[in-house]
This record gives sequence, structure tokens and C-alpha cells, in this order.
Amino acid sequence: MALRWRNANEHSWHSLPPAPGLPQRSRAVYAPTLMSRRIATGIDIGTYQVKLVVVEELADKRAGLRQLRILGTGLAESKGLRHGYIVNKEEVVASILEAKRQAESVAHIPLRTGFLAVGGISLDEARATGSAIISRADQEITTLDIEKAGKAAREAAAPGFLNRNVLHSIPLEYRVDGNKVLGDPLGMKGIQLEVDYLFVTCLAQHQNALSEAVEEADIEIIDQMASPLAGSYVLLEGDQKMKGCVLANIGAETISIVVYDEGIPISVKVFPMGSSHITDDIALGLRISLEEAERVKVGKLSGAMYSRKKVDDFIAKRLEAMFALVDKHLKSLGRRGPLPAGIIISGGGAGVGSISDIAKGSLKLPARLAEFRLSADTKIRDATWAVAYGLALWGLTGDTTAPKKSLGASFGKFLQQFLP
Repeated sequence: MALRWRNANEHSWHSLPPAPGLPQRSRAVYAPTLMSRRIATGIDIGTYQVKLVVVEELADKRAGLRQLRILGTGLAESKGLRHGYIVNKEEVVASILEAKRQAESVAHIPLRTGFLAVGGISLDEARATGSAIISRADQEITTLDIEKAGKAAREAAAPGFLNRNVLHSIPLEYRVDGNKVLGDPLGMKGIQLEVDYLFVTCLAQHQNALSEAVEEADIEIIDQMASPLAGSYVLLEGDQKMKGCVLANIGAETISIVVYDEGIPISVKVFPMGSSHITDDIALGLRISLEEAERVKVGKLSGAMYSRKKVDDFIAKRLEAMFALVDKHLKSLGRRGPLPAGIIISGGGAGVGSISDIAKGSLKLPARLAEFRLSADTKIRDATWAVAYGLALWGLTGDTTAPKKSLGASFGKFLQQFLP
């Protein structure tokens, strides 16, 4: 049995596995062919850094095995962005071109296409419920009934889509005659079908500006995914998603979270606060330059003139404010019960202070730093590359005729086979 997910760029509905962990790609096939090679590039444009990851899928048809190999990476200082949206397109294009140049020099292939992460404070969510009366005389639910209920949900949410693009439409729950359905309602019998949907949206002007910048760097965008979902592709395990967890990415100017329960992403949210605010607090509190404050924050500058206790207090207070935002949002979701798998913290700000302990105390949940399990000799150095890497994996694996649970049982096996 399967739930369904609809990409905003298409008018048809595609079967997905029970409790889908992530949306499937909208295109039927993406595998740029270079002498039968399947290659995908993930592009993550952050406020401080632009990251590109080029991944190749290697297949041994005789053995029936597949492997992933990271061909190259590109990293450039990100300029021209504020809170994830573009304020100077020329600077952003230059940053993308520099990251692209680095990736091409290492991968030894030209990069013409890629998968783009969409993030920033314009990323938001909307929920709506749609219903349909079962059309068949024998009351058996058909694909048409499911499509009608989904369309009704989108129409109900449409007033909130003004000036916004829908990145992902994710079914959260089906009900037949008021009773929750575990899995796909197709083939069941009843009078009325209801479906609750999560719509992940972003401001159209921000998404369009980001796309134009990438295309001006001579990279065709094949598809796009919300950054928190892309990161969860490689940082969360299937059992964490099933039991319930929140993945929090601490960026320079934003915190982005994705909440999973029963294997489904039930919330995607971005808050306008990040690790640069900790730097600001230290600079103001100690009356030093931002450059010095950044070095103090990461422990590269210390001494009698900078009390470590005072610095730790600045860091702790700002982190508590960050997690208070997350806690307030989790409570607003109206969930029944806690998230047993807790909070998993990633991003460039994840290594600041006693962040796990502060998160644990603020949210009353288990807390730990995200683990990015790649071999030591890989070109990727830490979990800050998770979004770009996750996009590349999505590009290589999202076009299956028999979709798999993302990081569930089948996709977990996929990762075990593929990781370098």
C-alpha cells in the first residue's frame, strides 16, 4: 500500500511508499550520460558558503551491486545573500562560478546540470484537509478519489500561496469515514475519503532569483528540494524518523528544522536566528570587533582578557533563545507525546559551546550532534556538506518505478551499499 506525493510542477499523482520520508523527484529520469555514467550534482547556496558535490553512481550489473563515488566538491565564500535570499545577484553568481570551477577541476568533467537546495527564511509550511465522496457504486476507493481529495486539500490551502511557490506536497494522513488509514486507502471501501496535507512553500521571488543565479553560472537546474529535507536524506536513520525526531540545522543566520513522526516529515520550518547572532552577542558584550568575536566563539582566541565563563554565558543565552523558538513550534504542532529519537543538530553552528546539553535542557528531549558517516578519505569533510550531498543522492535515486522508503528499510540498505 502506498501514500501519494504530488510535486508542484506536475499535474499527475505518483505512488509513494507507506509513510514517505522524503518527496520523490518529479522528473521521470535524471542521469546525465557521459559514456554510460550516471552523475548528479548537489548545489547548496548558504549565507556564508556555496557548496557543490558531484556524485557518480557505479553499477556492477553482473554482481547486481551499486556504489557511490564522490567525484569532486566545490566550496566558495558566499556573497550577496541575507538570511538565505539574494540581495546582490552578481556576487552570488560569482560565488557559484568559483565553487563550480573547483568542483570541475577535481571531478575532471564539465558541470552543466544540478539539483538545487531552497532554504532561507522565506521557506514555510501550510496545512490543509481535502475530502471526496467515493465515486464508485460499490464504494471502492480509486485513484480518482485520492486525486480529488488531494486537489481539494490544495484548493483549501491556495489562499496562503499568494506570491509563493509550492516546493513539496506531502500527505500526512488518510481517513476513510473518519477512521485513520495505515498506508494507502486505494482499494478500501467507504463513503468519504479525507486527507491531511503538508505543503512546503517559499517566496516565489526568492526562489526565482536563486534559480536565475544558478542558471547564469551555466548550470541547468533539474529539480529543487527544501534544504531541511535534503539534509535529512543523509543525516537521519529510518528508525529515528519512525519513532519521531527533529533535525535542526544551525546556519549562519537561520535555524532550519524538519520534524519527522512515523516516517513522515510533518513540519518544515526556518527561524531567523543563527550562529552569527552569537558572534554579535560576544562582540557587543566584550566590546571587540566581529572578527575577534568569531575567533573567541570558536575557541581560537582566549586569554586573561576574555573570560571563558563570560563567553560561555553569551553562547548559552543565545542558544537557549534559539531552542526556545524550536520548542514553541513543536508545541504548536499539537502532537500527542514526545519525540523519542530527540533532536539531532547539524550545520556550521552545531559545534558551538555545550549545544547538546543546552538543547536537551531546553526541549526536554534527547539531543546529539548529527553524524555524517563517510570514509576518512572522502572529499567531504563534515556534516555541513549534508545538504549538497543529499541533493546529489536524491538526483541519482529519486526516479525509481518502485519507490523506496527514504532512509527506511530499503533505502537504508541502499545507503549501506552506496556510501564510500
